[in-house]
Amino acid sequence: MKQNLHTHTVYCDGNDTPEEMVLSAIEKHFDILGFSGHGHVEYDDYAMSLAGTKDYIRDVNALREKYRDQITIYLGTEVDVLYRIKDKTPYDYMIGSVHCVEKDGAVFPVDYSREVFEKYLQEWYGNDFVRLAKDYCSCYHTLKSWPEIDMIGHLDLITKYNEDESYIRFDDPAYVRVMTDAIDDLGTERIFEVNTGAIARGTRRTPYPAFNLLCYLKEKGARIMLNSDCHNRNDLDCYYPQALALIRKAGFRSLSVLTDSGFTETDIDLFD
Repeated sequence: MKQNLHTHTVYCDGNDTPEEMVLSAIEKHFDILGFSGHGHVEYDDYAMSLAGTKDYIRDVNALREKYRDQITIYLGTEVDVLYRIKDKTPYDYMIGSVHCVEKDGAVFPVDYSREVFEKYLQEWYGNDFVRLAKDYCSCYHTLKSWPEIDMIGHLDLITKYNEDESYIRFDDPAYVRVMTDAIDDLGTERIFEVNTGAIARGTRRTPYPAFNLLCYLKEKGARIMLNSDCHNRNDLDCYYPQALALIRKAGFRSLSVLTDSGFTETDIDLFD
């Protein structure tokens, strides 16, 4: 079994067309490929436009039929907490993510660049990472109230530039408490993804979430899924073997898989 449900294309901030992604997935022996273009957000040039969203839906559905004998394709979208998309009708699934923190009409994009991150961390939070984490995690409380969301994307995205722990120790008790409280608040209704995207883009050496949070998810009985958050077709299975090893080490024995009947738990030993 090989699956990725977090895939971006030229319709948002990806580098490849949907068909190029499909062909690469087939070459890499994927069983399931799900597209998750960034849902329209008015202020975000990286998100899909309204016209582009219509073309995206059309193209992915056409590819689903064209390659149905070679790979299973699903149509999803990644919804940002700052712009809710209530109509799930076109989509097989929705990923709920937090990319920004908002205050008084201003937006802090936490994953845009290290320079932007440091600017806002200093100006808004006086370099207090825990205060940022509290505001960031309050956005997950909003996502909790959106029943259309199936999966929580890159839980600790605010650590994208913290691989060297220059902003906070991953085991800092105050920070860990904020993150585990957010997990408790979200509960186990949604699937949490293990996301290797930052590894492909050279900002982290391990997946989201950090291993201590992954272990906490296991302790709380959460369901998880492995995704690559792919923006480049060459990275569709980036770090998959190593991520599976970490998932096993945390104690998980199954991963969630999307089927035509919904999400189902599948033995981890069946995954490539």
